[in-house]
Amino acid sequence: MKKTLAMMTAAMMTVGALAGCGSSSSTPAATTAAATEAATTAAATEAATDAATTEAAGDTAAAAEGSVKTPSGKFTVGFDQEFPPMGFVGDDGQFTGFDLDLAKEVASRLGLEFVPQPINWDAKDMELDSGNIDCIWNGFTMQGREDAYTWVGPYMANNQVFVVNADSDIASKADLAGKAVEVQKDSSGLAALQDDAELSASFGSMTEVADYNTALMDLESGACDAVCMDSIVAGYQIKSSGKDMKILDDTLSAEEYGIGFKKGEDELAKAVYDTLMEMKDDGTVAKISNDWFGSDVFTLK
Repeated sequence: MKKTLAMMTAAMMTVGALAGCGSSSSTPAATTAAATEAATTAAATEAATDAATTEAAGDTAAAAEGSVKTPSGKFTVGFDQEFPPMGFVGDDGQFTGFDLDLAKEVASRLGLEFVPQPINWDAKDMELDSGNIDCIWNGFTMQGREDAYTWVGPYMANNQVFVVNADSDIASKADLAGKAVEVQKDSSGLAALQDDAELSASFGSMTEVADYNTALMDLESGACDAVCMDSIVAGYQIKSSGKDMKILDDTLSAEEYGIGFKKGEDELAKAVYDTLMEMKDDGTVAKISNDWFGSDVFTLK
């Protein structure tokens, strides 16, 4: 406003000066009209500029705050806290993992508070449907669930495999006949075993356990002979723990991980997808992936 007044005053002074030194053919009325028009045009231009600047600033602030909102202003991610390296409790007692690192960065860019929420894996659908969590993001297999969720993915490849003790005489799936096998409840490994009825019928027993940590402890103690689980988790567990175990070359099934949202939650899912692609383009995803796996395993397109 001060700038506008200054421009109007300057315009009036200029016209006054011209009137004082102009020729006798100049008319005061014409000069005054020109001055008024010039001042009005200057004021209008200044007002338009100010409005455009204000609108641009508003757009920038909105972008900084994120383009999507949740009822709580939080982004609550449901995960199995015993599923390393995707999501688990670190040595410092804090939740950590590849999926959680990705989710935390997504939440930050969307202007939402990140809340990692551990859940019982066999209660994940109830947690999602009730609104306790916004999504399931934790090595969540898409195959067999394609129509049950709104998905972002696939973003990572995985296989279902069998883990046995290193000194075991089990070398292939055929050798599992008559053996005690454990698998996590409501997992894609369980679904794969149920799909392969001939193989699972050959087992001496098949026991469902709450989590893979329990299954691997049972394997180590001799309470079971093999564990059916995700290759990503198996490889990480064996390497990080130094357990004397091996993964059979025979795979049970190939699959891909995705992020599962409640069916119809399209807006939030799209915002997460767009943000992940932005992170992929600027190298953030590759950095996080290399930190956890030593290579870029991210496959989202």
